[in-house]
Amino acid sequence: MSELPAAPGPALSSPPAQSFWTSVRQALRGEQHDYTALPLKRAVLLLSVPMVLEMVMESLFTIVDIFWVARLGRDAIAVVGLTESVMSLVYAVAIGISFAATALVARRIGEKNPALAAQAAGQILVLGITLSAGIGLLLGVFAGDILRLMGAEPAVVEQGTAYARIMLGGNATVFLIFLINAIFRGAGDATLAMRTLILANTLNIILDPCFIFGWGPFPEMGVTGAAVATNIGRGVGVLYQLWHLTARPGHVRVRANDLLPRADSLLTILRLSGNGVAQLLISTTSWVGLYKILALFGSPVVAGYTIAIRVVIFALMPAWGLANAGSTLVGQNLGAHHPDRAADAVKIAARLNALLLGAVGLLFIVFARPIVGFFTTDPEVVGHAVRSLWIVSLAFPLYAIGMCLEGAFNGAGDPATPTRLNFFCFWCGQVPLAWLLAVPGGLGPTGVFIAVPISFTALTLWSAVLFRAGKWKQKKV
Repeated sequence: MSELPAAPGPALSSPPAQSFWTSVRQALRGEQHDYTALPLKRAVLLLSVPMVLEMVMESLFTIVDIFWVARLGRDAIAVVGLTESVMSLVYAVAIGISFAATALVARRIGEKNPALAAQAAGQILVLGITLSAGIGLLLGVFAGDILRLMGAEPAVVEQGTAYARIMLGGNATVFLIFLINAIFRGAGDATLAMRTLILANTLNIILDPCFIFGWGPFPEMGVTGAAVATNIGRGVGVLYQLWHLTARPGHVRVRANDLLPRADSLLTILRLSGNGVAQLLISTTSWVGLYKILALFGSPVVAGYTIAIRVVIFALMPAWGLANAGSTLVGQNLGAHHPDRAADAVKIAARLNALLLGAVGLLFIVFARPIVGFFTTDPEVVGHAVRSLWIVSLAFPLYAIGMCLEGAFNGAGDPATPTRLNFFCFWCGQVPLAWLLAVPGGLGPTGVFIAVPISFTALTLWSAVLFRAGKWKQKKV
């Protein structure tokens, strides 16, 4: 795209193969570096390798659950899809705060002030624990009513209330994983975030079928078992994170006094988080809106769309790894007063992301039917899932670039810009367009599917214009 010219200079030259694999090994070992001084391409590589693997592990949560739950039928798939659409609101709050976490910690590390970075991390933990507990209590109590409000059929509500109650009530596990991993990423300790999700995901993979089908000594819990397995896996992951954050050496070491509430720090976090949360709430509530429209056409449509979106998320999550690498480099380099270097890091990440995700999108388009067939053989569900996956995959390269551009704004401490973009492209664009195409336009569920790539394309193009304008470089955190 013309909006993203190649960054000049030696930072973009291709390293020899030996240097590449040496850097990969260093990234996986978790060696500590000064990312404000390394050659940019090497800095992107060292950060992105563990971040991409971290996101692969996170995306496996979505695939593993739906793989086993699909064996229980279309209603069970609909339970997961509808609950996940509500959980996306929780993710929005957690990820919104994580934007502030990465921006604040990265800026303090770039300024060579680890004590203030640890203080910010402690305040983020206090805020995250408080919010997740309140959200869990409220949503857990009304889990069945929430499914009914989402338009679930009576059979889906009966089967899924316990699942929804455990997932919504136990949201602290995923909430804290997001926040603490954001602290690690901002500090440049991306390998710890990767290892956290490897641990959590391994437990989920092992426990999922055990609790769903009652293998061995485990109780047979059906779809509810998927929620139990997921929360156990994530809960152990959080304990591992806290151990590293408080008891092990690293860029950030949180101590007891860092956990004492500080009004000035909390206000700064809330100020940054407010826009970040609004940004994610806007985008995620638009997905809830799409599910509401699709629910008009019955459980097979919802089930098909759920499978397709789980596959799409599986592909997009690793792409967020490259975007997160760019975001960390933006924060640290702005803290070190290197704004042009911050911009070049984003261009490198965006170009790589577009190439990788574009290739994945092509595979999804060509092999949509066998991919969907891996999850279900229900012909009606397969038809909707294949059509959805094919259409949504068309704009994968633009999704990839848009992720990196939004990551740049967030890493710079400017979440207000992507918040405005999300509002116009999703609330004012995606949801109304989906309804117009699906209902008055007579396209049915296909109209909803078409609205997704159109809205994301608009978001990316608009983001590119604002990125080139460069006002994000002047943001103070």
